[in-house]
Amino acid sequence: MAPPRVLITTEDFNLAGEVAALRAGDKRVGAVCTFTGTVRDRNMAPTLPTACGSLPPEGAELARGGPSLRSPAASGDVLSMELEHYPGMTEKAIEAMIDEAMLRFDIFGVRVIHRVGLLQPLDQVVMVAVTSAHRGESFQACEFLMDYLKTQAPFWKKEHTPEGARWVDARVSDDAALAKWGIQASNA
Repeated sequence: MAPPRVLITTEDFNLAGEVAALRAGDKRVGAVCTFTGTVRDRNMAPTLPTACGSLPPEGAELARGGPSLRSPAASGDVLSMELEHYPGMTEKAIEAMIDEAMLRFDIFGVRVIHRVGLLQPLDQVVMVAVTSAHRGESFQACEFLMDYLKTQAPFWKKEHTPEGARWVDARVSDDAALAKWGIQASNA
């Protein structure tokens, strides 16, 4: 039996085991692309020129004239991170993202795991794995899903720092990354 496409969990995951389960028995698979996000111990504030250099021109312009990419309070030590979600709604939203990826890209399978609860630096937070016949489709679909997850998935993130806890807002750069797929969002 194939694993579900979406899993929201407090438990850690085994990347190798998840990939093996995703591609098990599918002889069409010639490529597997994965992304694993982890908790950092620092919330580095990018300088505006550095951040704008990684954005498409319209995103860089928005960043220069719009809200800052990170507020000054966003810099510093991160002791832990807490993620919350709305059970049922979150899975449904991610399933819709996967359906969209299946329409846009020539891919065979997808597995998204996202952790919730209290997480420590170095902990794995998210995994996106995509299978296809060729690497290009897997890479694109994986990037598309991560861009979508960062901006549209109903998760709420709180960082705990020596100064106290604070809810983390979306970033202009995340919206700009999603825009390259023709999806407009304004989360920052």
